[in-house]
Amino acid sequence: MNSPPSAKGKISIVIPCFNQGELLLETLASIEKFRNDSLNEVIIVNDGSTDPTTDQILCELDANRYTVLHQPNEGLGKARNTGIEIARGDFILPVDSDNLIRGAYLDRGVALLIQNPDLGVVYGDAEYFGERTGRWRVAEFDLMSMVKVNFIDACALYRKCVWESVGGYDEKMPRMGWEDWDYWMRVALRGWRFMHLDEIAFDYRVRQNSMINDTNQYARELSAYIFNKPGNDVLKALRSQGEEIDQLLRIRDSLDYRVGRLILSPVRKTRRLLSGLRH
Repeated sequence: MNSPPSAKGKISIVIPCFNQGELLLETLASIEKFRNDSLNEVIIVNDGSTDPTTDQILCELDANRYTVLHQPNEGLGKARNTGIEIARGDFILPVDSDNLIRGAYLDRGVALLIQNPDLGVVYGDAEYFGERTGRWRVAEFDLMSMVKVNFIDACALYRKCVWESVGGYDEKMPRMGWEDWDYWMRVALRGWRFMHLDEIAFDYRVRQNSMINDTNQYARELSAYIFNKPGNDVLKALRSQGEEIDQLLRIRDSLDYRVGRLILSPVRKTRRLLSGLRH
């Protein structure tokens, strides 16, 4: 992938947008609230919106503050890749068009990447809003945990060269919504280091009719697609190993197992006693 000249030590925010113009305005307002010198540009990718209000809002955005790209409706992976490809910042921050950001990535996040050349990805906690409230506390990074379930949202700060090293987001996912899980695992396989910020870095909107709720209905299909892709043999093996460990733990914690141990305990004690007498 050909990269434009970089804005060294700066962030490019990339926002895919499909028919969410009014929510996008809230996202942009959150960006302006925390805008500082570390932010180089905001790129919005209109992924074939069909809503006239969204089209009007995109047309009226200040061209000096926002770059708006238009493409046919080709999906989330393609929209992110389109924006990142032209991004000039050393660092990329994908933001969904219905979420809000806070200052953590623009302040501490970018400083960590500058200070730690081996660090690839910085991710933080989130605050739910909308149809759910409370803090989304995210775990420290562990690949064995990641192959079981994705616990890092797309809204995380990373080096553009990380995106280049894995060939970007998968544009051929059978359903949209799990591109970030596939992406994070491929990034980890490349040896990039992840760091968790123990603070709220963005606000995650919870909506009943959100894309991710629809996508999760096809979990089996998407998991099969991700782990059977060429080059993902290591991930498939780790996932299989994790499932075997989980099964053993479930057996260990089951009532039948605990009752069995209780029944056999006197037998084991007798065997140890007899063994001691023989010696």
